[in-house]
This record gives sequence, structure tokens and C-alpha cells, in this order.
Amino acid sequence: MKVAITSTGDNLESKIDPRFGRCAFFVIYDTETKSTEFLLNPNKNASNGAGPASVQMVADKGAKKIVSGEFGMKIKSMLDGLEIQMIVIKDHQKTVKSIIDMLK
Repeated sequence: MKVAITSTGDNLESKIDPRFGRCAFFVIYDTETKSTEFLLNPNKNASNGAGPASVQMVADKGAKKIVSGEFGMKIKSMLDGLEIQMIVIKDHQKTVKSIIDMLK
């Protein structure tokens, strides 16, 4: 299963990005192959529609779960429709590596 994690940087020691639609990077972690892929978020500086565009981006990558610090109000219904689970992490000091370790 693929899990998208919002990240402030492009390595495993980066912190979780509290923003979903405007995060700096998405990390796509595959729980079966244990592979990670770092994707620069092209929606980070969008004037509007960053959340829906980011939902489409991670859905296209096959993510079934998304881990972030928070989600915008419009996002929940979109994710419900796509059957993608939201996981909210309130501790914004957590690293991508520590989140991946929790998923194992």
C-alpha cells in the first residue's frame, strides 16, 4: 500500500509539513516494497486550488493513506470519495523516518 506523507524537505530526516495542499514535498512510501519517492509539490505556491490539486497528485500516485499535520475543509469529502484515509499528526517535530517507522 502506498502512503503519502507531507514533508518540509527531500530526505528522511525532514520534518512533517503541517500543511497538506501547500506542503513543500510529498513522500510516497510503499509499505510492501519499503521504497520512498520524494516529489516536489508543484501546488505549494498556487494562488488557489492547492488542496484539490494535491489530492489529485497523490491519488494519481496510488496513495491509499495521507499523513499530514492538517487538512483543509474541502479535502475530507474529496478523500472520502477516493477512499483515501487521512491521518493527522499533531507533533510537527516528527520526521518522515519516524512516521515511516510507525507505519511498519
